Amino acid sequence: MNRKDFLSLSSKAALFLGLSTTISCKEETLEKTNSLLNKTAKGTAFGLTTSKIDNVRVGIIGAGNRGQTLIQMFDWLVKNNHATVVAISDLRKEKTDKLNAHLKKTHNTTADAYFGNPDEWKKVADRDDIDLLIIATPWEMHTPMALYGMEKGKHVASEVPIGYTLEDCWKLLETAERTQKHCMMMENCCFNGEELWVLNMVNQGVFGDLTHAEGAYIHDLRKHLLDETYYENQWRIKHHLKKDGNFYTTHGLGPISQYMNIGRGDTYDHVVSMSSREKSLSDAAKRANLPQFQNVKCGDMNTTMIKTKLGKTIMLQFDVHSGRPYDRLNTVVGTKAVHEGYPSKLYINEEELAWWGHKWLDDEKYTEYREKYNHPLWAKLKTQISDNSVGHGGMDFVMIYRLIRCLNKGLPLDINVYDSVLWSAITPLSELSVAQNSSSIKVPDFTGGTWKNENKTEMLRDI
Repeated sequence: MNRKDFLSLSSKAALFLGLSTTISCKEETLEKTNSLLNKTAKGTAFGLTTSKIDNVRVGIIGAGNRGQTLIQMFDWLVKNNHATVVAISDLRKEKTDKLNAHLKKTHNTTADAYFGNPDEWKKVADRDDIDLLIIATPWEMHTPMALYGMEKGKHVASEVPIGYTLEDCWKLLETAERTQKHCMMMENCCFNGEELWVLNMVNQGVFGDLTHAEGAYIHDLRKHLLDETYYENQWRIKHHLKKDGNFYTTHGLGPISQYMNIGRGDTYDHVVSMSSREKSLSDAAKRANLPQFQNVKCGDMNTTMIKTKLGKTIMLQFDVHSGRPYDRLNTVVGTKAVHEGYPSKLYINEEELAWWGHKWLDDEKYTEYREKYNHPLWAKLKTQISDNSVGHGGMDFVMIYRLIRCLNKGLPLDINVYDSVLWSAITPLSELSVAQNSSSIKVPDFTGGTWKNENKTEMLRDI
């Protein structure tokens, strides 16, 4: 964007970029914003390998809703001596007690617990007997915790999004490159059965050349957002009161990026984003007699378009306000096939099958493709997935399994720091585009040019 455009940047847009709102229309804002959008990385952490860790010693920071699920995903790995949960931390003692109750019941052991003081989590990262930090806290805490962990010599894996602002994204990237520590965003949808099946078909050439994809996070969260206890101190709804954009890009964007080999032969070029008016969340707050939550800035539906360097397009949608069924879309369009999710449907556009016309495959043909191209990982872990289906149908277990096994074997992670910050950065870029009347925003090159090297996603490895 040119100087005139940036000098009109509102204080709201400055906040999205991690800038001080007091300088939002000064030359300082232009200079810093240009710097954030035009920086480049070294690319020295791509394909990062570290020493093998036979038994990964884990510290978990955050024992709330997500932490309570993640602790269960370690059960099989602990039983098979691939990992040990050494320490846990949360503000509330009752939450660390709950995690330890699970460890005691399942493994007849407990982890050291840190609670009460807001900085107690640092004691977990300070320990010498921790290899990996799992971060499952509110969004704005992910970056500072990950940075501290890497500086203390730990690998880190954070819940989504790993970066809250563009400045966060650059700090994470530069720290990971300097410390040579793994920094992974735990995007669980990349490890789901349907997404892995589609990824395998893409890799096997079923879709031909990809041209377009659509992903989403459409999830009616009004009850949870307004609940006094579901999100600690109702932290999540506060984002909706002050910002407007796509706050949760990665459930849809992560799998799509792996289909398209983003960062491994292609990357995002620019973003355009717009939001609808807001109505549903504020109406729900009125019905619940919660006046403090009735001035909502975030529109009910945000639609963000991304174009890649090679000309592919991606549509992302975000709606957690409206009363409607859950949907991640998971649409993939290629020259030979199309897939749509929720419910999953497949169309094959091969000449010899043209007699099917404009119809999705019937149940019999669909099942043939599902069985033929089922991802080997999902097939290999069938029993463990069944035993751990509490974690979003098994994908949480597969994600933790892959993370720990890569560390056991000293292999690059399935989702690296470049993936993590690139997928997360679409949030502040979408907010900036919305604030600028849906203007086109260039996406920084977080890879240092390494995206030009064609590679297959690590998700296709058997480990």
